[in-house]
Amino acid sequence: MVSRKNELKALFAGGLSSTEVGKAPETKAVPDGDAARPQTVETVPQRPASGAVKAMGLSLGAMTREAEEARALRQALSEGERIVTIHPDKIASSFVEDRLRLDDRDDDDFAALVDSIRESGQQVPVLLRPHPTESGRYQIAYGHRRVRAAGRLGIEVKAVVRPLSDAELVLAQGKENAERRNLSFIERGLFAKNLASHGFDRKVIGDALAVQKSELSRLLAVVEGIPETFIRVIGPAPKAGRDRWMKLGEMLESGAAQSIANDEIQFQRFQTADTDGRFQLLFDRLSRRQKPDAPQPQELKDKNGKVFARVRREGKSKRIEFVADVDANFVDEVAASLAKQYQEFLAKR
Repeated sequence: MVSRKNELKALFAGGLSSTEVGKAPETKAVPDGDAARPQTVETVPQRPASGAVKAMGLSLGAMTREAEEARALRQALSEGERIVTIHPDKIASSFVEDRLRLDDRDDDDFAALVDSIRESGQQVPVLLRPHPTESGRYQIAYGHRRVRAAGRLGIEVKAVVRPLSDAELVLAQGKENAERRNLSFIERGLFAKNLASHGFDRKVIGDALAVQKSELSRLLAVVEGIPETFIRVIGPAPKAGRDRWMKLGEMLESGAAQSIANDEIQFQRFQTADTDGRFQLLFDRLSRRQKPDAPQPQELKDKNGKVFARVRREGKSKRIEFVADVDANFVDEVAASLAKQYQEFLAKR
């Protein structure tokens, strides 16, 4: 923890080089519709020493994120990137969906991100491109969660705007997912499926997800084998890996199993569960259905159709059960007769 404190102090309380800290605010043209308005943007906001104290009040995950963002900001500045501020209302999502949100709920990581930006500001810019079809608007390559957090807080977004092709955008999108917050298995599969549906070839999809051809084939096989309705109602389920998603897909192959799944997702227990809980509930319900039904007993009836005994076969065990009102003398006769018939049966063999 001491090393973490020292690192934070270096990053947030004077860790930037003297040339960076001493730079004067830069006046930039900030796109606003078809026009541009000048705005003074602090390229490197100076942080008072008290910022480190505030950072220490956040969770360890939030502190690590702020440290990473500070490094990224310094790298962007050293590479001469121009940072502008843009209102979230002018920013559209990527044309390829990559993350699943469960009923539009905020996860813990997003809540921590909102708190971090509220306390310390947005430290690392998002990457945008000019919107290909809507004048005066932009499209996200990466930074969806930061844009959403800024919108939640009612502040403008710090951004780098570059002219990107569709392929360059999805490669940047995939790279950030790998480096900042890994997609769950099913999110990666859905991202691959969405890229394929937009016409990207396997090479670009593999590069965007940083996977080999064999792994990409498995991703696509799993996500294409599960009705998307169930993927979306379950959500990312980060604790459910490839094997369990594959098994779920196998269990959902029949129409009868899908009817059972549709029944399960209507229960309140399912709807109030988190994403991993939803996966487990559906998995367990279908697993019970997959168990073979116990064989039904063979009924022995008299001439009037009344059952007087049942023959049960359960595994290697076989037995005859007489109903309660059968005469005990008859049971004795049957037992003696069975013994004689069994000896005759063995003799014939």
